Amino acid sequence: MTVVKALTIAGSDSGGGAGIQADLKTFQELKAYGMSVLTAVTAQNTLGVQGVYPLTVSQVEEQLDSIGEDLKPDALKTGMLFSAEIIEAVAKKIQQYDMNNVVIDPVMIAKGGAKLLQDEAIDAMKKHLIPVATVVTPNIPEAEAITGLTLNSMDDRKEAAKRLYHLGAQNIIIKGGHGEEKEVIDLIYDGETFTQLINDRQITENTHGTGCTFAAAIAAELAKGADSLDAIRVAREFIQVAIEDDLHIGSGHGPTNHWAFQSRRAKV
Repeated sequence: MTVVKALTIAGSDSGGGAGIQADLKTFQELKAYGMSVLTAVTAQNTLGVQGVYPLTVSQVEEQLDSIGEDLKPDALKTGMLFSAEIIEAVAKKIQQYDMNNVVIDPVMIAKGGAKLLQDEAIDAMKKHLIPVATVVTPNIPEAEAITGLTLNSMDDRKEAAKRLYHLGAQNIIIKGGHGEEKEVIDLIYDGETFTQLINDRQITENTHGTGCTFAAAIAAELAKGADSLDAIRVAREFIQVAIEDDLHIGSGHGPTNHWAFQSRRAKV
């Protein structure tokens, strides 16, 4: 049996719906061996983020050295990196250990509104991290923050995708969950072609961790050898059913259902 390895570099979510916990669940469901580098601990539940406690740069670097020297991943994804210093350290280690299939989820704000990325870290992300990315997965507000554009139309999103591509990323997907359309329209750009993936919009408050889960699913599929577009398609199906088959836990923004994808396939 060939074992593929996927790494998540992100923060811990004590509520289990996002961050490291969501990523490892996703890797497991998609049959990738999951590994983790912790960047911060959060006190968090469905009602919001009660505390953020970042690790030091050296602590993050030491974890990355441990992985890079013995368990080089077939793909990785980044989530909450918190500071410019951590972003720069992560980008350097990715290059030092020649890690490929890099998925960047530019986590900035939690569902409840808590800021998860310092303002000065956006420039570091643009300069150091996006240039090493195979896929970058911003939602509309994140794409606006990175590019400085206001995205009121699909043409605006296309211009933002072009700007993100010119920062060095190989593939851009601007997620459409924050859009005003009746359906969710995800826009993909590979430097030459725009592709739109369209799904039914689910009316629910229980979408905590969707961005983390989506990016982790892309990484798992890349680790298994899928090309970027096919990986995104599987990840889109994974997160769609995770939202549809709601767990109904917590009193706020509840988590998605990470086992829904395999449960549905088992019934076919």
